[in-house]
Amino acid sequence: MSKYPLSKLNVAADIIPGFAFKSGEFGDTGNVVVKIKDITPPIINISEADKVDISKYSPNKLKKYELHKGDFVIAMTGATIGKVGRHISDDVLYINQRVAKIEPKKTFDKSFVYYAIQGRYFLEFILNRLDSSSAQGNISADGIGEYLIPSPDIVTQQKIAAVLSALDAKIELNTRINAELEAMAKTLYDYWFVQFDFPNADGKPYKSSGGAMVWNDALKRAIPAGWEVGELQDIANITMGQSPPGESYNEEGNGMIFFQGCTDFGSRFPTIRQFTTQPTRFAKAGDILLSVRAPVGTINIAKENCCIGRGLAALNSKDDCISYLFGVMNNLKQIFDRRNVDGTTFGSITKNDLFSLKVLKPDKQILKQYQNVINPVFEKQNKIELENHTLAALRDWLLPLLMNGQAAVGVNSPSRRDARA
Repeated sequence: MSKYPLSKLNVAADIIPGFAFKSGEFGDTGNVVVKIKDITPPIINISEADKVDISKYSPNKLKKYELHKGDFVIAMTGATIGKVGRHISDDVLYINQRVAKIEPKKTFDKSFVYYAIQGRYFLEFILNRLDSSSAQGNISADGIGEYLIPSPDIVTQQKIAAVLSALDAKIELNTRINAELEAMAKTLYDYWFVQFDFPNADGKPYKSSGGAMVWNDALKRAIPAGWEVGELQDIANITMGQSPPGESYNEEGNGMIFFQGCTDFGSRFPTIRQFTTQPTRFAKAGDILLSVRAPVGTINIAKENCCIGRGLAALNSKDDCISYLFGVMNNLKQIFDRRNVDGTTFGSITKNDLFSLKVLKPDKQILKQYQNVINPVFEKQNKIELENHTLAALRDWLLPLLMNGQAAVGVNSPSRRDARA
């Protein structure tokens, strides 16, 4: 029970459903419009967002549907209903129908209200108030507005928000660092194993310096002399997942960690949500987890020993070169993605197809050199991501305590300025 007075969300904020843009207006150019699919908690991910030419509308018509940095939205429909995402870039965005903007009023701190609707209590509230008359789950702005949030004085709100924001700021910084490291790793893999400009005996780029190349019929391209082409099973130990009995699933921590598919995948490690008391197939800590059902090719790394269902496969390197295998799987993901764009959709990939995927088998000395270069980067990415999981767990533990007044924020708590430093 909260020690603070409670207010309905519609008292603390205006809840503004999005504009009904016409389907024919969406394209690849113009202004970004946020749809439900773009809400990927805790942010709004606009990397694949649709666009509309806003210039066709009068300036004031869409004003209330604008999103600025720090604004946040909620999904009102579909499988992701109740999920909240915050706008983190400087671009001005617009919200589509069935996406609602939560716009706090002057007596409420914006970040405080954002954190007040984080976590399972808000999601449970939404799921318990769905409109059952429709084919898919829906909730109205009025329904969202009935949720009760704590209402301490504005100074206390700001202090609570500053504590939680400081943790999120560190997570965001770590995420940016890891994104840069991942880009570096992909560039290096491409340079060595796609362009074949790994260092030759003189330290010069192999192919660009005239290194011998031999045509390979399987790959339909030239590869360095002495290299071979094999199958994925030649370089990786592969375990196909198998789903345990449904009655063994639970979210109470009974049994072994269980991942059915890629639903709980994160940027590098999956989020632990489900367990099984009757595990069947296993992945070891450090194994690559591969989605073998749509979207085929999505990968994560197992943080702990776990059970894997039929939507996943687990891979580890036969040559003790996990970072090379990770690069191979990332490269295969790009191939699957290109085929999907071309219209050849992969609903799933069979065991035989997965095991027999054609892959390069580089010279072992080159592979060792690559491992020596890339492994420190790979391990640093893992370390940073593990730190993010720890910070997120601390934030999620503190969140209800701060909101309920069970944990106090005193004079030494960080200010809003401190949280952004």
